[in-house]
Amino acid sequence: MSITVSSFGEYPDGREIQLYTMANQSGMQVSVTNIGAALVRVLVPDRNGRMADVVLGFEKGEDYLDNPSFFGAVIGPNANRIGKARFSLDGVNYRLDANDGENNLHSHRQNGWHKRYWEAEYNDNSVTFSLEDGDGSLGFPGDKKARITYSLDEENGLTLHYHIASDRRGPLNPTNHSYFNLEGHDGGSIEGHELWLGASRYTPADAGSIPTGEIAAAAGTPMDFTRSKRVGQEIDTDFEQLKFAGGYDHNWVIDGWDGTLRHFAVLKDPGSGRVMDAYTTLPGVQFYAGNFIDAQKGKDGAEYGFRRGLCLETQYFPDSVNKPQFPDAVYGGEREYDSVTVYKFRAG
Repeated sequence: MSITVSSFGEYPDGREIQLYTMANQSGMQVSVTNIGAALVRVLVPDRNGRMADVVLGFEKGEDYLDNPSFFGAVIGPNANRIGKARFSLDGVNYRLDANDGENNLHSHRQNGWHKRYWEAEYNDNSVTFSLEDGDGSLGFPGDKKARITYSLDEENGLTLHYHIASDRRGPLNPTNHSYFNLEGHDGGSIEGHELWLGASRYTPADAGSIPTGEIAAAAGTPMDFTRSKRVGQEIDTDFEQLKFAGGYDHNWVIDGWDGTLRHFAVLKDPGSGRVMDAYTTLPGVQFYAGNFIDAQKGKDGAEYGFRRGLCLETQYFPDSVNKPQFPDAVYGGEREYDSVTVYKFRAG
C-alpha cells in the first residue's frame, strides 16, 4: 500500500489544492482532494485486467469550485432536500437557502461543504479530511467539527468514515455525491448497468422531490430492484414517481437497518464485468440515475451529460428533520454523528 501527494491547483485564497492518491498491491488507485473532500479518481480492473477510472470528475482542483453536478464531493451539513427550506427544532425556527424551487438542496450551492477547503492528514492507506463550520453557517445551528476518512484495503474496498461533533442540536446528514460508470467515466450511458438494491421499500416524493412521509412497497412498480435489472429497463415508463423526477432520483429504505454495516447494493457493467458492492450503516440510499447532469467536459476530455453516471448516496431520508416518522437525523451535544459506507470492487 502506498500514497503519493501532488499539486492539484490553487484555492481562491492562495492555499495549494492537493491530490492524494492511494494505491494497493492489486493496482487499484483512489485519488481524493481538499476541495469538497472530493473523490476524484477510482481506477479498477475489468474481467481482463484492463484498468479504468470509474467515477466522473475533473482534471484540476479549480474545476471543483464550479462543479454544478456535485461530482465526487462530500455534501453537508445536510445532503438532499429540506422542504420549504425551513425547519423548527427545540423551539427555534430555522430558514435555509431556497435553492431548489421553494426547497433547500444540499445545504447551499455556492457555500456548502462541497466547495470548502478541507485540511488533510494521511498515512499509507488513508486520508482524513477535516472541516470546521460555525454556528449559523448556511442557516444551520451548532459549531460543527467534521471529519471524513477515505481508506483503501487490499481487497479493493474503499471505506468512507464520517464523524461530526456539534455543540448544538441540528440536522446532520452528509453524503458523498460520486457518479459511477463501471465502463469508465467516459463510457457513455449507464442505462445498461445492472443494479440490485437490498431495499424493498422507498419514500415516494412530490413533484419537488420532497418525500410525502409515506414509506411504500417497491414490489409491482418500476422502483423494485430487489431482483437485479438494467437501470434503463423501466426508467422511462409511465409511472408518476419517475415522471416527477425525470427518472430514478429517490430514496430507498435499506432492509433490516439497525445501524450495523449492511450490504445494500450490487452494481454491474455486463460489458466490462466490473462489479461494485456497496455497504453502509445508514438507513437510506438515494439512487440517482444522472437524469440532469449538465453537459460539460470532464477528465481526459470526456463529454459528460444525461445519464452518463449514477449515484448511490448513502444517507438519512430527505426532509427527515420535518418528518418525525423517519429515522432521526438530528445530532449534537452528546449525540455525535458517525457513519461508514464502503464501495468494494471486483470483476464478475
